[in-house]
Amino acid sequence: MRTLVLNAGYEPLAVITFRRALVLVLTGKASVVAEGDEPVVGPTDILGRPSVILLHRYIRPRYNTRTAVSRRGVLRRDGQRCAYCGNAAHTIDHVHPKSRGGADSWENLVAACLRCNNAKGDHTPAEMGWKLSFVPAPPKGTIWQIKELEKPAPAWDPFLLPESAA
Repeated sequence: MRTLVLNAGYEPLAVITFRRALVLVLTGKASVVAEGDEPVVGPTDILGRPSVILLHRYIRPRYNTRTAVSRRGVLRRDGQRCAYCGNAAHTIDHVHPKSRGGADSWENLVAACLRCNNAKGDHTPAEMGWKLSFVPAPPKGTIWQIKELEKPAPAWDPFLLPESAA
């Protein structure tokens, strides 16, 4: 069971195990905001299983850390949609082809459907007469630093900002 940790300003900070969350709550460093279904049964107490906790002290997040480029990250940033046609995407494409010196960077990688990726091949979008539906850029916000938020628990929905606002 995973627990979402919110900073004192209600910003998602991390995802930890429920055991670590219980320790933070029991030591007075955090409070439970939402509980899971199954309680934690101890030798003398029955406690609610924390699903979301709020830290009492503000932790300054690392904004200067650049998120590493990955296939999963590019697909997540683009909402699993092809940057060329808007259909469901399962591959990534170099806007400026790698064979022509294109880099593996957030600015040069986009999600693409297999059909568009194969049709584009070793060409640039301009050579194909295509336009990107957006300008590729690195993702912003600390929410991208938390890999476990790719598949959030339903109980976390009220505490997570929409991806577009992050």
